[in-house]
Amino acid sequence: MRKTINYFASLKQQGVKFSCLTAYDASFSQLMELAGIECLLIGDSLGMVIKGQESTLSVSLDEMIYHTQNVSRATTDVFIMSDLPFGLCASIEQSYQAAVALMSAGAQMIKIEGGAVMQETIKFLTQRGIPICSHLGLLPQSVHKIGGYKVQGKDVHTAKQILADAQLMVNAGADMILLECIPHGLAKQLTKEVSVPIIGIGAGNSCDGQILVSYDMLGITAGGGPSFSHNFLAENNSIEEAIKAYANAVKSKSFPKLKKND
Repeated sequence: MRKTINYFASLKQQGVKFSCLTAYDASFSQLMELAGIECLLIGDSLGMVIKGQESTLSVSLDEMIYHTQNVSRATTDVFIMSDLPFGLCASIEQSYQAAVALMSAGAQMIKIEGGAVMQETIKFLTQRGIPICSHLGLLPQSVHKIGGYKVQGKDVHTAKQILADAQLMVNAGADMILLECIPHGLAKQLTKEVSVPIIGIGAGNSCDGQILVSYDMLGITAGGGPSFSHNFLAENNSIEEAIKAYANAVKSKSFPKLKKND
């Protein structure tokens, strides 16, 4: 039986960290599940690491459904989350139809980028049985609006906005929050104050769980991947061992390591 949202809520209460990775196909998904990864995200990062695009914006709903089906068919225990692609939040009804399609493809939770502006959409979806992970901080789907991939929440105003957005999302019914590229201190405060599990990526080591793009974790991303990632394959003899090492490092809190400016 697959892990559920209650599993991750229990880990948060116990203070036990959990590991997540992105996944797009059957073979890697099976390997990740066997290696101890607890949550797989079918990320719209596939636009970059699979399709070779410069951003996530080109990914379609049909592509997300296809890759979600691949991961779902190949696994039996791991929790499955899927991204809602760019451009499908023009209306609440459009978001609902897309979320239903992804859930039908095998997702157990839908990840949606955005803060207060998404409050009513998240409320609508969660009231209709669709679990939501709210994505705050750096929003890759808004990369052109924010002027690139850079740390968010560094000043008092934006930090307060992220904190407020997180609480709004929980009040709207979100069951998880993913924080991307925010200062460690802000992520630590938010993880302590917010009741739902918090997943971090480039947000320090105080979050309840950690996620990386799997290709970054294996050191095979063109250009080397982001600075907050780590090449686990370079230190291990196989992909399976690298994935296990990542999962163990998250559990033991040895990854991510804090830097002086965090």
